[in-house]
Amino acid sequence: MLSSDSGSAGFLACHEVEIDNPGDTISVMEKIAIIDFETTGMSPDMGDRATEVAVVIVAGGEIVDRYQSLMNAGVRIPPFIEALTGISTAMLKSAPPAGEVMAELAEFVGDLPLVAHNASFDSRFLDAEWARIKRRRRQEFACSMLLARRIYPLAPNHKLGSLVEHLGLPSAERHHRALADAEMTAHLWSRMVADLGEQYGLDVVPHEFLRGLQKTPKAQIARYVARAKLKLDL
Repeated sequence: MLSSDSGSAGFLACHEVEIDNPGDTISVMEKIAIIDFETTGMSPDMGDRATEVAVVIVAGGEIVDRYQSLMNAGVRIPPFIEALTGISTAMLKSAPPAGEVMAELAEFVGDLPLVAHNASFDSRFLDAEWARIKRRRRQEFACSMLLARRIYPLAPNHKLGSLVEHLGLPSAERHHRALADAEMTAHLWSRMVADLGEQYGLDVVPHEFLRGLQKTPKAQIARYVARAKLKLDL
């Protein structure tokens, strides 16, 4: 497990990690940032705050950089969240202030396209935490969960851990820590891109294409792909 319980923020030492891919080649992907938050609850609108964030940068079929930090927003961790994540109130007391972490995160991510598993959750927390430091997200999210529902309709369910197990992808020892979940999402993302490329004969699978696909009804996917090939010159 690469994340640290010490509460220190910063750019983790980067070792390029080849992402698991069952084929000999992988369709070309844009450089993307995959993000995951751990939080005190489900909704920033209800006063919940982020407690940990991680981002992995994926380029050329590899994880090429990482960022991870706990963050102190001055809140207590509910017992059920501590049981789920292992993150305690005591751990956050020595963590960097939330605003400092979110400013570092903004510099690390830049304008890269964003990906998350259940992106509606992570995007809400990203937007809320950035708003507190007068930052605003410019790029859009793609959602690996919505895409997996369309690409792997026969999976038992579309939770991250279930998909990783179903597809035989590398799995972290402990789920529900931000860096472990972000890295598992990176492996899932690479597999989905490879499978889409092989199924539809795509040499390039851009973020824009995937954002459209995630909103397309299953019965209309073939039509969407045909139109996107012409529109995006795939």
